[in-house]
Amino acid sequence: MARIVVVTSGKGGVGKTTTSAAFASGLALRGHRTVVIDFDVGLRNLDLVLGCERRVVYDVVNVIHGEARLQQALIKDKHCENLYVLPTSQTRDKDALTQEGVAAIMEELRQDFDYIVCDSPAGIERGALMALYHADEAIVVTNPEVSSVRDSDRILGIIAARSRRAEAGQEPVKEHLLLTRYAPKRVQGGEMLSIDDVQELLRIPLLGVIPESESVLQASNQGIPAIHMKGTDVAAAYEDVVARFLGEDRPLRFTQPERTGFFKRLFGG
Repeated sequence: MARIVVVTSGKGGVGKTTTSAAFASGLALRGHRTVVIDFDVGLRNLDLVLGCERRVVYDVVNVIHGEARLQQALIKDKHCENLYVLPTSQTRDKDALTQEGVAAIMEELRQDFDYIVCDSPAGIERGALMALYHADEAIVVTNPEVSSVRDSDRILGIIAARSRRAEAGQEPVKEHLLLTRYAPKRVQGGEMLSIDDVQELLRIPLLGVIPESESVLQASNQGIPAIHMKGTDVAAAYEDVVARFLGEDRPLRFTQPERTGFFKRLFGG
């Protein structure tokens, strides 16, 4: 039976879709049969990040409204043998998602997959609530800035109160913190919150730290999940995140400013 993992945040632009694509790809690379679902109706981007936008024929809304079968809407990822994508609609609005329809899709997917990753829109609108409702685990993505952390705290309150597990009085959704766009030099200069600052405010276990990097933009523009950008800090950081999620012990990396060598300090550059 699949575990349902929602990737969520209170604020937009923090790297949820980048994380959803990289995290789902990482699980698939580890041999886990994984599907990633885009819940951002009207503003879909997951298909672009995964490089399958030209192969979208049917979407999750078509399935909910009986216009297509689930198997017709699922797209097999071209990078990972075990990864499938369920895109959303660009033309419908959020009301096209129904509780019953989403529940039916989740139930069908649970039979065939090990992990269902839900790429949630930002905030607390309908798509976001639908994405988190069925979650067994939540990855809360935040940037090291006060507004992003405050909005994430709000999302944690929603998860605790309005998930299926909360309604049924079951064991709470397991929460994980993912800190993105982290720049140690800027933290050192007082321009960003530190890891300790964020953890003190949110008080949930830290799953990983993703460094600020141009590789993320390069990956998105190429339609390649960041975890496939071999040799980059971002790819290594996402590999660590997946390993920790699966129970492995990995040291935190990319959290300290890079040391400048003697000759670089002497001659600049």
